[in-house]
Amino acid sequence: MKIFLLCSTLLAATSVAGENSVVRTTLILVEGAAGEADYGTKFQHQTDSWQKAAGQAGAEILTLPTVSPEAKPGENDRSRLEKILTDIPKEGPAPLWIILIGHGTWDGKEARFNLEGPDLAATDLATWLRPFKRPLTVINTSSSSAPFIPLLAGPNRTIVTATRSGNERNYARFGDNLALTLTDPAADYDQDGSVSVLEWFLRASSLTAGFYQADGRLLTEHALIDDNGDGKGTPSEWFRGLRATSKAKDNTPVDGSYAQRTFLTPDTATQTMTPAQLGRRDEWEAKISALRLQKSALPEAEYYQKLEDLLRKLAELYP
Repeated sequence: MKIFLLCSTLLAATSVAGENSVVRTTLILVEGAAGEADYGTKFQHQTDSWQKAAGQAGAEILTLPTVSPEAKPGENDRSRLEKILTDIPKEGPAPLWIILIGHGTWDGKEARFNLEGPDLAATDLATWLRPFKRPLTVINTSSSSAPFIPLLAGPNRTIVTATRSGNERNYARFGDNLALTLTDPAADYDQDGSVSVLEWFLRASSLTAGFYQADGRLLTEHALIDDNGDGKGTPSEWFRGLRATSKAKDNTPVDGSYAQRTFLTPDTATQTMTPAQLGRRDEWEAKISALRLQKSALPEAEYYQKLEDLLRKLAELYP
């Protein structure tokens, strides 16, 4: 396994005139055990693509090698990852990203991500991430990865998996296609100049489905995204444009709204916002998404008046 610690620095003006606050996005890139040389090549290509995207985002890249002179007896890839998550800050506005590239397994009870040495169990990662209150994005591109969702989901978290169940055990091509999508202009669905996690997810899912269709094969993987904290996940087929068309029975907001506001490289306006402004932006956008779900139940005039009020509040945050 290779673990890369990427610290992307975004500058945002604070409310104190003449001062700047630094918001650091930490991206941990984990390349798992290849098993076979061909897979190793694929995983390396994915890793290279993520490194390139991070570089374009102005990221500082720190590499933690598998073997180092400072390695302690009994240290392995799993313990190194645990140490990274133990040492980094648990709270604050700075986002944390974790990208898992490799193979996965499912024994009917526990999903695991394959590492050199002891594998990473979904329950392991859930335990290590439990103290974190900062915004979190976890993308698991391995097979049998779906069981990670219910264990990792929560407020201010976006979880993406390559499969919809642990039983989808074949090699997942979603990771290959996601790597292609990172620098693909076609992924900018709303043409706003920045590509969100949701847009990456939808584009990579489309490319994956296209591969199986062109090859005349049955689709054996169905990626999921969860950003509303209910731990259920939503497939790309449920989206129309950038909005999911389904609605949970308990009125939980549908997936997609938070992921649509999550970027590795935010647009210029977002980069200049303070953490407080970003919080208000997320609040207004969440309320807009919730209002849209109520459209059919509200009188037309009332709906559009409420929508206009929220859009005005949102617009005030932008220069």
